[in-house]
Amino acid sequence: MGIIIAVVNQKGGVGKTTTAVNLAAALTERGLRVLVCDFDPQANATSGLGVDKRKVKHTSYHMLIGQSTPQQAVVHTQYADVIPSSADLAGAGVELIGMDHRERQLRDDLNTLREAYDLIFVDCPPSLEMLTLNGLVAADGILIPVQCEYYALEGLSDLMATLRSVKRRLNPGLDIFGVILTMFDGRTNFSTQVAQEVRRHFPGKVFTTSIPRNVRLAEAPSHGLPITAYDRSSRGAVAYRDLAEEVERKLRR
Repeated sequence: MGIIIAVVNQKGGVGKTTTAVNLAAALTERGLRVLVCDFDPQANATSGLGVDKRKVKHTSYHMLIGQSTPQQAVVHTQYADVIPSSADLAGAGVELIGMDHRERQLRDDLNTLREAYDLIFVDCPPSLEMLTLNGLVAADGILIPVQCEYYALEGLSDLMATLRSVKRRLNPGLDIFGVILTMFDGRTNFSTQVAQEVRRHFPGKVFTTSIPRNVRLAEAPSHGLPITAYDRSSRGAVAYRDLAEEVERKLRR
């Protein structure tokens, strides 16, 4: 049965979608069955896997409000399967308010897909609201990308408070699957200091592999490709393949 991992950080620009897309593609290369549920109205994970969000008929929005089945919403790509998103999802929080068990809608949908996948990533929006809450309730664990910058830990206390609340009220099994250091620059003392601080806050949870600042990594989404397909030899591609190996080892344990 597949494991559901919510990729979450309420701070934008930390490499959340970049990690969801490229880690999924790298794990698919390793032979795992991987699905990315794009749960962000910006739909960047959708386009990052080469799917034209303007042409899809069934999206995570339609799935969430019951207009499509989860199976109808899945789009197959050579890099990983994806449930695409669209701008319509931005209004889903309002529609969910009137639903029974509104926090559990995504969990009920994704549970019907568990048997088909080894790993399901939920790319959550950069905020702590109803969509992210659905992602946390659906998940077995959360993956937190943390940018190696001055304000790296700012706001993470809010995420941890939300995590504790969800564990207490809605999803007792939820835990931190791992923390990923992104935009790391090993040439600077500052990145190293931030990394040390993050490891101090999350003992035993931070992956050994960090994701470097890399121009090719930034270019890949504009071509609708994960980095492993856009430039296999780039530092970004090597890092995500190394991270995929770490994640697979952790899944086996």
